[in-house]
Amino acid sequence: MTSSLSSLSSTSNLTLSASLSQEGSQGAAHEALLSGEAQLMRVAARPARVMVRGSGSYIWDHAGARYLDFVQGWAVNSLGHSPPELTAALSEQASILITASPAFHNAPQLQFAGELVRAAGLAQVHFANSGAEANEAALKLARKWGRLHRAGAYEVITTENSFHGRTLAMMAASGKPGWDQLFPPKMPGFVKVPFGDAAAVAACIRPETVAVMVEPIQGEAGVVVPPEGYLSELRALCDSHDLLLICDEVQTGMGRTGTLFASQHDRVEPDILTLGKGLGGGVPVSAVLANERASCFVPGDQGGTYNGNPLMIAAARSVFAVVSQPAFLARVRAAGAYLQERLSIVCREHGLALRGRGLLWALVLPDARASQVVEACFSGGLLINAPRPNLLRLMPSLRVSDAEIDELAAILQGAILRGAIRS
Repeated sequence: MTSSLSSLSSTSNLTLSASLSQEGSQGAAHEALLSGEAQLMRVAARPARVMVRGSGSYIWDHAGARYLDFVQGWAVNSLGHSPPELTAALSEQASILITASPAFHNAPQLQFAGELVRAAGLAQVHFANSGAEANEAALKLARKWGRLHRAGAYEVITTENSFHGRTLAMMAASGKPGWDQLFPPKMPGFVKVPFGDAAAVAACIRPETVAVMVEPIQGEAGVVVPPEGYLSELRALCDSHDLLLICDEVQTGMGRTGTLFASQHDRVEPDILTLGKGLGGGVPVSAVLANERASCFVPGDQGGTYNGNPLMIAAARSVFAVVSQPAFLARVRAAGAYLQERLSIVCREHGLALRGRGLLWALVLPDARASQVVEACFSGGLLINAPRPNLLRLMPSLRVSDAEIDELAAILQGAILRGAIRS
């Protein structure tokens, strides 16, 4: 994910060693640990802190500082840090069977497959390790379906500013500015249109088109919510032109927006649905689901060494058992409404815009000061994310309490009062 906590790297002007040496013997131990940074490929800028423990909505660093975490691994920790259901499931399954290889069935995978497809109203599922891998599988399904049923149609319509992952194919599918200049040559077969504009999609449909791929809400672009009825219009377009509708719910799925899947807000059933992030509650697992019409894989079409391994699937089942409960989702909606209320007050006082749904929100700043706000919040014990220079994104635990939301509002307000934002 791009919009990392890279903006937090500016929280200290000290070098890693200078910062950690002030922490005494414990700091010296972590300074030694951080000497390994030189051996890490530099794919993200990180602050001079080592995160060592997490519980619920909080995470602690090596120096004992506690942070209210409204990033949660980019919407990964559905139930917060180290929830008891997840840790128990991992411990129990690890003592029984960690992996049997994808050449054999395992009980957690068989059980969870039935539970997940029933909840989604779809027919089949393939489990993978990451959102990008699930989206790659969705693309493979669509292209094979096009070969079988649409005279070799292969082109997929995606949207500007979309984010579907970091593999070469998914970078080509994504509409993130600047990505078309990285790692050439770019994989062909994708057409980009403005997000939220069904007419633009219709205008790009041609004989080569096989599918429309869309996020119900664009997360990486800054929690962009499309106009009411957008998904329904895409569903109708796909039906009338015999295309597949692919919903990328890697970020919006698993209760994040107040329903189990964000597409359910519009009562839309996609042909293909991808899940990741919150599916595992903190462990690497993802899924691609398809209806009977689109389920065309045969042995050899797709696979992976760790796909569907019992340890990760047991973890995902434990998260799903909680998140899929109607009462839990009702609480997510209530918490989301309260978060919206508290953020609206902050936005009105400082001339900011607010957008989002459920427990996925973004504040739109009047200028490119997001990194300064992230830094001020970090100093105040709050973790938030800046996906764009003028955007702040909030992705708390789905179990976030009203008191924790109040704490967030107070720290954010303090960051603004210290001059990080000027309306």
